Amino acid sequence: MRAYVSKVPNGAGATAVRVVWKQGRRQVGLQHVGTGRTPGDVALLVGAAWEIVHAGQDLLPGVADGQGAAWSGRAVSGARVTGTVSAVLWEVLETVWSQLGFDDAVGDKAFKALALARVIEPTSKLDSARVLAEAGAWAPANATIYRCLRRCQERGYRDRLAKACWVFAGPRASLLLYDVTTLYFETDTADGFRIPGYSKERRLEPQIVVGLLVDQAGFPLGVQAFEGSLGETLTIAPVVEQFAKLRGLGTFTVVADAAMLSEHNLGELAGAGFDFIVGSRIAHVPWSIAEHTRADPCQPLADRQVFVEPVLMGTKKDGFRRYAAVYQYRQARAERDLKTIAAQVVKAEAVIAGTRKAKNTRFVTAIDKTTLALNDDLVASARARAGIKGYVTSLPVAGCPGRPVPDGVTPVDPLTVIDSYHQLFEVERSFRMSKTDLRARPMFSHIRDSIEAHLTMVMAALAVSRTIQARTHMSIRRFVRTLRPLRAAHIQIGQQTITVPPAIDTATQATIHAATKNPV
Repeated sequence: MRAYVSKVPNGAGATAVRVVWKQGRRQVGLQHVGTGRTPGDVALLVGAAWEIVHAGQDLLPGVADGQGAAWSGRAVSGARVTGTVSAVLWEVLETVWSQLGFDDAVGDKAFKALALARVIEPTSKLDSARVLAEAGAWAPANATIYRCLRRCQERGYRDRLAKACWVFAGPRASLLLYDVTTLYFETDTADGFRIPGYSKERRLEPQIVVGLLVDQAGFPLGVQAFEGSLGETLTIAPVVEQFAKLRGLGTFTVVADAAMLSEHNLGELAGAGFDFIVGSRIAHVPWSIAEHTRADPCQPLADRQVFVEPVLMGTKKDGFRRYAAVYQYRQARAERDLKTIAAQVVKAEAVIAGTRKAKNTRFVTAIDKTTLALNDDLVASARARAGIKGYVTSLPVAGCPGRPVPDGVTPVDPLTVIDSYHQLFEVERSFRMSKTDLRARPMFSHIRDSIEAHLTMVMAALAVSRTIQARTHMSIRRFVRTLRPLRAAHIQIGQQTITVPPAIDTATQATIHAATKNPV
């Protein structure tokens, strides 16, 4: 007489597990073990059925002395967990990757694996195999990784991904935000690309300059690397012009901070037909504010009061252009500025008294070689400008004297200019995410092609991360920490391997749904 384990599906979508005894071809006994609705339930019932089949039999050698013994009398004999994987997290990342159009844009399995592994845990590319194995994903071999880096440059993956990003973000992208950062290398040897220069992190090592272009939500639209010694103001025009050329765009509005403000590069943008909004450095009280104060000296500036005036910028060589300057006074900013000025005056007085070293001290002027004094005019000018922030734009602004609005053109409200500039915090957030969550600094790359390929992977990972954050309203680190512990188990029972999905609570299910729901 022989015993068998039988699984019989029923009409209700469940599976009945039974033990059947046969004498030859004739059934001589039957015992119903239970009914399961999920693969995990069925696997446990099958294990229990085999317990019944093997009841009374001696244990195999090695089991009696504790090797491979079950946890308790309630454990399933013969069932073993052969591995667990973060399948839920990986499935979500793959879904978002596909929704962004990256599968169609690149179609490189190795590149996709390396970029998504960086979202889960930013580490070296060779160590990404470990991260991918934990996620239950295919991991490229070392030689495949090196070939992938070469393919990335040879086939222009970055331009393809940038085009896919623009297609995905295009319907909502009304502004293009631009900023730069620096990435340093732990080496003393400079080359034609990695060169010491002005460092955002105040480092002395060789570095590169990275320009990032995003939309108003911080979604990346383009990235470009420059030599480490190149000035910030010289990066904006090449990035914007290349972006417009690849997208086939005639005009759009670029937003950048005051570091990008140079008469030459703004003239280049305006000459190419692009509008811009940039921060303005204020060296003296603007004319419009001075006139307002002169007209009514007893009336202080109101909080959030806005002033508009024309400004002429350019050179004799490039020609002059008339733009609009928007200024706003804020009481909270004025209080911070005045507090800073007071602290700098105290520092300057200590330098003059000889109790502090004279190093980059503001408001100190030299009367002769041995005598220092406080520059009262500079102090008064700084206090008069406290709380004032300026913006320069090529857009037609309502209420700007001396700069008429062309017929058929709707003027822009000054507050819209200010609000658009304030969106720059999104590109700063993207930079912080790239440097911290995604570890954009190419620590293990030394050749320019490898560095460029690394930045392309970071751009793809940033697009996935920003998309998930926008949909779930949680940071990408928190999202990964939430989903990574949800591990599916591979259970082997005899010659059969069954994958049991993890239990997911309602809140996490809602998060997964939000992350993978494509609104397009």
